[in-house]
Amino acid sequence: MEAEVDKLELMFQKKNPVTVLKDLSAIKSRYQTLYARFKPVAVEQKETKSHIYATLNKTMTMIQELQKQTDLELSPLTEEEKTVIEQLKSHITDL
Repeated sequence: MEAEVDKLELMFQKKNPVTVLKDLSAIKSRYQTLYARFKPVAVEQKETKSHIYATLNKTMTMIQELQKQTDLELSPLTEEEKTVIEQLKSHITDL
């Protein structure tokens, strides 16, 4: 990060301030174009995560209901399964 700041300072010292402002304007324009282009992707990603979570939640509920109806019990969760569940929970809070 510091190297980038140094690079910007050097560029500012070597260039005419008007040129720097034009460059900044071009960068801002490019950023806005990229933002507009990728915003729908971010929205779709969020919707997909919500859908996956809803499906997973529904599946787990169905499994629990089946267990109750058939009087079956699953063996306790392994450490790996517990870790995965915790990771899923943390991703869900991001929604």
